[in-house]
Amino acid sequence: MSIRKMAGYLWNPISLVGFLFVFVATGLIITFLALEMITGMDQPYIGLLVYFAFPALLILGILLVPFGGWRTRNRQRTARPDEIPVYPTLDFNDPHKRHLFIFFVLATVVFVLIVTIASILGYEFTESTTFCGELCHTVMQPEHTAWKNSPHARVKCVECHVGPGAKWYVKAKISGLRQVWAVLAHTYPTPIETPIENLRPARDTCEQCHWPEKFYSGRQKVFYHYAPNKENTPREINMLINIGGTPKSPHSKGIHWHIGTEVFYIARDKKRLDIPYIAVQQKDGSFVEYMNTEAPLRKEEITAANKRLMDCTDCHNRPTHIYRSPSQEMDEHIVSGLIDPTLPYIKKVAVELLEKPYASQEEATAAIGEALPAYYAKNYPEVAKQKAAAIKHAVEQVKDIYSRNFFPKMKVAWNTYPNHIGHFYSPGCFRCHDGKHKAANGRVISKDCNLCHTVIGQKQENIPPGKEVKEFVHPVDIGNALYTANCSDCHAAGGEDVAGGGQQ
Repeated sequence: MSIRKMAGYLWNPISLVGFLFVFVATGLIITFLALEMITGMDQPYIGLLVYFAFPALLILGILLVPFGGWRTRNRQRTARPDEIPVYPTLDFNDPHKRHLFIFFVLATVVFVLIVTIASILGYEFTESTTFCGELCHTVMQPEHTAWKNSPHARVKCVECHVGPGAKWYVKAKISGLRQVWAVLAHTYPTPIETPIENLRPARDTCEQCHWPEKFYSGRQKVFYHYAPNKENTPREINMLINIGGTPKSPHSKGIHWHIGTEVFYIARDKKRLDIPYIAVQQKDGSFVEYMNTEAPLRKEEITAANKRLMDCTDCHNRPTHIYRSPSQEMDEHIVSGLIDPTLPYIKKVAVELLEKPYASQEEATAAIGEALPAYYAKNYPEVAKQKAAAIKHAVEQVKDIYSRNFFPKMKVAWNTYPNHIGHFYSPGCFRCHDGKHKAANGRVISKDCNLCHTVIGQKQENIPPGKEVKEFVHPVDIGNALYTANCSDCHAAGGEDVAGGGQQ
């Protein structure tokens, strides 16, 4: 078969379209890869084209070229079966055929190399935070924004959500396909649900970096707060957090005792706020069961329920996607010097503005930018003149606080997802340590605050200077409710710290 005859087979609409796809896709891949390397450009939609769309177009073109030639040759053979043999003949003694074969082999190697590189880069792209957080911008904006401002901002999404190994990689990609379809079909919930039931156990992910067997006796932490009054009066709580460690150590008491001991529980709700049943393993291997005396489960409910083995994420459920209350954000901005504490009522006014319902972030930004300067112009005109720069800077900081903790399009606010660390804005520790979970032998899970932390010192308006404080003093006298009620019973509803401190 001559070169001219072979070229004639490829001179058909299908093969020509295939050639067009091949050259266009190859040119686009090379151009965009070079542009990415030269400029450092990192855009999720361009990555989607370079690593998936263009290689798919290249492969389609490579398949169309021989298919069109085979289809044309088959038609001609049907018309002239005596002239055209069933299979083409390859005579490498013919220099034209030999050169064509060499060209075909080299072209195949080049195309396979391009597709292989694109596949490897495509795999890396699907593992990147750009792919996870920015491709589905509206849906993932809250979680991606929180991740960028978290202690794990340099940890890739897949390192926690997937972890090492092929098994969980395949599971994640299958789950990802369902999520992509939900985005395309616009059937995703608002707000999106947290994937606790689908998460890989923390021992396979968190514990790759965090060493649970390491013993820590305690860690001192100072909580800085500011009262919502004219002076933004500073408050301070100095605590020793009893971190603890594994029960194998002689000093196992502390918060991390829960990880060294097998603790199973049953939750009534997806957010795991209502925990009526707890089972704790003893040293002899037996289990002691604790039931909520006010709302116990029936035996058949316990038997049928899925008992979850407690791990890191049962307390550290928001280790990366952290949203902070307006009060806590204002405390941190004031203590760090980002907002001037001499501005009268700055904390109170800012928190009230942040807590107002807005239809969009644009509406919130405009309202904050207008209302905060207007407040000082009306109520403190001298301050408005003298501290115009500080007020302007405070406006930008409050806008930034809103942009990181409120996402109206996804119906996400700072308190949408409960944070189980502590007990200030959600029940947290008090889900189990509420004094209501009782075992058959009469033992009760204690609500004693000193199990987890010890107050070293405290400074606030109702504590005389120099007075030694050994137990937490509430800024307002609430009587016995300090011990009978949960902090979140009052503070969960709003972000303003009307009665006292911030997250503890």
